[in-house]
Amino acid sequence: MQRGPGRHSKITSFRLDELPRHYRELLRTPSATSGWPNLHATFSELLNHLAENLRFDHIGFALHDPARDVVSVILQAGEHEFPAEIPVLRKSLGVVLNDHKAIEVQDVETETEFDDLVNSVKSGGFRSFRIVPLTTERHTLGSLAVVRKEPGAFSDQEARYLDHAAQLVALVLENALMADVMGREKAHLETLVDVNSALVRSLNVQKLFQDVSTSIRRIVSHDFAHLALYDKTCDMMRLYVLDFASQPVKVMPEALVPLSECASGMAFLQGEIMVFRRADLQSIDSDYTRGLLELGVRSMCWFPLKSRGRKLGALGLGSLKEDAAFEDDLPLLTQIATQVAMAVDNARAYEEIARFKDKLAKEKLYLEEEMRSQNNFGEVVGNSQALREVLQQVEIAAPSDATVLVLGETGTGKELIARAVHRLSSRREGNFIKLNCAAIPSGLLESELFGHEKGAFTGAVSQKVGRLELADKGTLFLDEIGEIATELQPKLLRVLQDHEFERLGGVKTIRVNIRLIAATNRDLAQAVEEHQFRSDLFYRLNVFPIRLPPLRERAGDIPMLVRYFVQKLARRMGKNIDSIPAELLREFEQWHWPGNVRELENFIERSIILTQGNVLFAPVAELRIDLAHAMRKSGSRLEDVEREYILRTLRESGGVIAGIRGAAARLGMKRTTLQSKMQRLGITRDEFET
Repeated sequence: MQRGPGRHSKITSFRLDELPRHYRELLRTPSATSGWPNLHATFSELLNHLAENLRFDHIGFALHDPARDVVSVILQAGEHEFPAEIPVLRKSLGVVLNDHKAIEVQDVETETEFDDLVNSVKSGGFRSFRIVPLTTERHTLGSLAVVRKEPGAFSDQEARYLDHAAQLVALVLENALMADVMGREKAHLETLVDVNSALVRSLNVQKLFQDVSTSIRRIVSHDFAHLALYDKTCDMMRLYVLDFASQPVKVMPEALVPLSECASGMAFLQGEIMVFRRADLQSIDSDYTRGLLELGVRSMCWFPLKSRGRKLGALGLGSLKEDAAFEDDLPLLTQIATQVAMAVDNARAYEEIARFKDKLAKEKLYLEEEMRSQNNFGEVVGNSQALREVLQQVEIAAPSDATVLVLGETGTGKELIARAVHRLSSRREGNFIKLNCAAIPSGLLESELFGHEKGAFTGAVSQKVGRLELADKGTLFLDEIGEIATELQPKLLRVLQDHEFERLGGVKTIRVNIRLIAATNRDLAQAVEEHQFRSDLFYRLNVFPIRLPPLRERAGDIPMLVRYFVQKLARRMGKNIDSIPAELLREFEQWHWPGNVRELENFIERSIILTQGNVLFAPVAELRIDLAHAMRKSGSRLEDVEREYILRTLRESGGVIAGIRGAAARLGMKRTTLQSKMQRLGITRDEFET
């Protein structure tokens, strides 16, 4: 009797309890789970074990392809070679694969079933065969066929051995298949990691995409990679051929192509993955696509790039093969396209930020140069003795890091002086951060100053960096500091003394290096006496006080200020005013300007709006010069003049304080400043409301 193909000897009898030894030998074969590269070697060794224990003239292992419903012979041994693919008929191999039953034919000459299998076996000169399914708990993978030249039945022992051997072969196959899947998944993950690493290494779109293409090529075979970005300024695709493996690129690395003349434009418009074969590319009538065909491109696959709901362009892979199998790797390539889209979006945002930063730097340089040309004091205009003394104090205080307290009535230019101190200090390259303590509700002032953590209070949906942190290594200017709530004053004092604080809702101590400049129109010393302001904070602020004179004390500066405001505001409004009547300047000098420089600027702005020609016209009646003179001649105090002027303005505005037509705007004051003056001068609503 024959054992294995081409050997004649009697089958050795064996007991059932000996079978596990053979099965263990089968399982111990090398490379059983190492994947497809060694699968044929594994089956060859399996074949040797089967040949030792089973008589056959031909043996074959086949895998089932459910999509095409065929079995593909992956290994066969014997004197005859059967077809590589065999269709699965329902009443033939379908019994093995679908019903999980063995088929046995004892003699093909007398068999009336399984015509397709019988005819195939008969053509090879064989007389009998047995086919068993390769089945595991999870899958039916294929079949194992044993063929003999002589007729006759397979013994029960042979049938059992063959069934058990088939189960072990199925396990080996399943392990190999799982190893292959796991290997591909591992390779896919490694590719995604490599792509991600390439994307974060550089913000240059072209450079990073070349690295991405190299990573993709390890998994997906392609000959060149394309990146196409939509240029909305010209409604075209900007195409880059960034990686051509087989030959030098003859197409321009950067080319602007209409959307209808390139495959990338079509994928961009459709917003979906598109595969183009040679015929599809030939149908696109454009020089660019014809150039690709001349380079040998025969198929392409394009993936739209989308980020944050916006279409950015498309990622393309090309092949010199007509039937490149891009479809098998669509999930991986789709993930890579998503990563590339995010990187492109980030790179564009970075470029936009870089351009904006460059623009800001140039603007900053221009402004700094302009300010330097104005005696280092920006918009501080004037040459009076009172102003020169103030600027002298600024030059003395600026080089140190001492806290400066700027005092003066509203509208005298306290912020300009604070900026001058900053520009002349060693912190000039740092930030100048300002905060008006009266303009922000007391409940929000702490958050603005110190910042807060997410969830610190209702409505705190994200972390907020406070003004103190923004001013680190720079200057913090707190305007109207006299309005700061008493419960917040100790926290500010701690920052000034220890240079550290915590955000609202936070536990981390933040250290800052800031210089504080504060300003107020209030009498802080009196506020301390009235227990409205902490004495220790007042002393900490009052290190270097600078008191700004009101405009009425520097009347000689008024003509210079008028000319300055006329020139600046007329240019902004597109008017040409080159003459200011001398009588106007005299009238301006005679008015006491309770709103100071801000009131003067607002009045000049109104005058420019009313001016029709190139000679400044001013509604001097508004200044109530006659009233002021009359009150001065009668011995009235300045406070009485100011009180009467405010009352008249309130009556003319119908009792409205805020808004563009309110009394505060007419007086050139802030609403809070006017209310403070009304309280100080004892003005009640009964006096101006009718």
